[in-house]
Amino acid sequence: MIERNIRTSEKFLLISYFFILLFMLFHDWISLGVLNDIDAVKSVNSQKGLIMTTFINSIQIVILICLISLFVGKRYPIWAKLWLIIHPACIFIGVLISWWLPYFFGIGADEKAENYAMMFGDTHAFLPIRNGIQPNTIHVL
Repeated sequence: MIERNIRTSEKFLLISYFFILLFMLFHDWISLGVLNDIDAVKSVNSQKGLIMTTFINSIQIVILICLISLFVGKRYPIWAKLWLIIHPACIFIGVLISWWLPYFFGIGADEKAENYAMMFGDTHAFLPIRNGIQPNTIHVL
């Protein structure tokens, strides 16, 4: 059996993805006090839509965790390295499109502002409102 030399960075990466997975699984379903408003989210999204969104968001992280676990402490093949760069980059681009482009530049803000205000208007936020959008604390973290 080949001995694995698990680096601290790999441990940190796995632990980080486990926390992200927990967040994806529960942030629309379990109250986190002023950080979320599950009733408001449910008023804007259907039960089926929330289940599907939770599944899609969570399965992405599960795939990343499985991929890292498969090669942790070993040499990563090029396709795995590429996946571990490209996939999180795509998630990051999605976050930019959903939150930060509308917030800073107003791109798509008209379509998002009303729903965001309904879902996140009663949650904690520390950034000022710009272009009708105020990212709440949980989406900034």
